[in-house]
Amino acid sequence: MALSMRLGSRLSTESPRKMVIMKFAVCALLGSFVGVAQTPEPPSGAGRAEMEKMCTGCHELARSMAPRQDRDGWIQTMMKMRAYGMKSTDKEFATVLNYLSTNYPAPPIPPVNINTARAIELEARFSLLRSEAARLIAWRDKNGPFKSLSDLKKVPDIDFEKIESHKSKIVF
Repeated sequence: MALSMRLGSRLSTESPRKMVIMKFAVCALLGSFVGVAQTPEPPSGAGRAEMEKMCTGCHELARSMAPRQDRDGWIQTMMKMRAYGMKSTDKEFATVLNYLSTNYPAPPIPPVNINTARAIELEARFSLLRSEAARLIAWRDKNGPFKSLSDLKKVPDIDFEKIESHKSKIVF
């Protein structure tokens, strides 16, 4: 009991100071592990000034640059921001759209391994019907892995042209 009272009184006198030091240490440690969020400098180029003006009216610049999207994605995002009140002329809109889609593009989508892909991947990537994806998987399960594009032609009742039009997205 005497020990706990001595420790308790010692901690109570040093506690505020220790708490500040501990909070600082924890923040510094977390910052080194997680990386302190610093806004990267946007690349120079046509549209940068307009993007900064348009986007910082509602939120910090880093939030504007965070998403990586294709041109259609940027159009949707900018139209949504316009609906929320973002002010821009059509010329500014087009300039910023070009800037964002050039400097912050969507990451490339990796190819699909046709021998391990699930039905949902086949449907989404090759525009197959659910029944076509199921037939492709059933054929693969029964006959073994596909070795080439010509092996996919052997699968009955699928639209091979859909697959062939996306052949650059397939790995075996």
